[in-house]
Amino acid sequence: MTQRVLVTGGAGFIGSHTCVALASAGYVPVILDNLGNSDPRVLERLRQITGSTPKFIEGDVRDRALLARIFSDESFSSVIHFAGLKAVGDSVADPLAYYDNNVHGSFVLASAMRDAGVNTLIFSSSATVYGEPESSPIPEDAPRRPANPYGRSKLMVEEALNDLYRSQPGWRIALLRYFNPVGAHESGLIGEHPQGKPNNLMPFVCQVAVGQRDRLQIHGNDYATADGTGVRDYIHVMDLAEGHVAALKHAQNHGELVTLNLGTGKGASVLEVVQAFERASGRSLPYEIGPRRPGDVPAYWADPSLAQATLAWQGHRSLDQMCVDSWRWQQANPRGYG
Repeated sequence: MTQRVLVTGGAGFIGSHTCVALASAGYVPVILDNLGNSDPRVLERLRQITGSTPKFIEGDVRDRALLARIFSDESFSSVIHFAGLKAVGDSVADPLAYYDNNVHGSFVLASAMRDAGVNTLIFSSSATVYGEPESSPIPEDAPRRPANPYGRSKLMVEEALNDLYRSQPGWRIALLRYFNPVGAHESGLIGEHPQGKPNNLMPFVCQVAVGQRDRLQIHGNDYATADGTGVRDYIHVMDLAEGHVAALKHAQNHGELVTLNLGTGKGASVLEVVQAFERASGRSLPYEIGPRRPGDVPAYWADPSLAQATLAWQGHRSLDQMCVDSWRWQQANPRGYG
């Protein structure tokens, strides 16, 4: 029997690519999304890629009555939970919104799953739970000292799910801490489509390359890194999506809770990303140096060896491939799904 998977936030950037990976692996994704940072037109693109349109439910994970109805009406083997707010700067400015959406929403979802007897959960966490690391690469047992409310909201959910797992045998949970997802599906049909001002580097780079912005603003060049700009572990969104499917398969076969880094194990600076995108697009990208952003840390990248050993998975697409796929998406969709 084909397994149906509820994907919260499934119309968003990572969620939509994970729906592709799920379909490729033989699962049937069902999307729950409040469209706060996504676009329903992604559903037609998913049909073009996978051959079928995923069932879509517009709604919020904080809506207890809706979740009760969904779990009553549908039969799910598992849940992949992406729904949440994700901008570091916004979380500093409005922390209560982040605790309400990310923490409270996750609690409502887990309660609905418990009531429905659905006990397999893949949680989209973040490397921001580590805060400023003592060194890189970062293993899963590194100190967790999030430097902003976004990271703290993710850590709170992780700790609550650990408590849930210890309290009630039978739960199968994967907490996936990932680093900086970029790129797009190789078809160019789906990619990152931020609502309003982007929160991450790559959409800004794409918008400069396509002429929507005059120049890129680089937030600080006085960090203790090789070229002074921030260093991050960029991972192709399809590698990340496939990592979620690998984690789902592992969870279904092992009655345990695992906490895993999903990254490449390599750091790239902002300027290195700019240079790679210039190679991919054949265009020069003007930039200017601005002040650091509150809550940012200088450099971090993953030690992904535990995920590689546990899931038989690794991120294999290169930074150049990430930029090539991002550029293909941006060229074909200069206004996103609009």
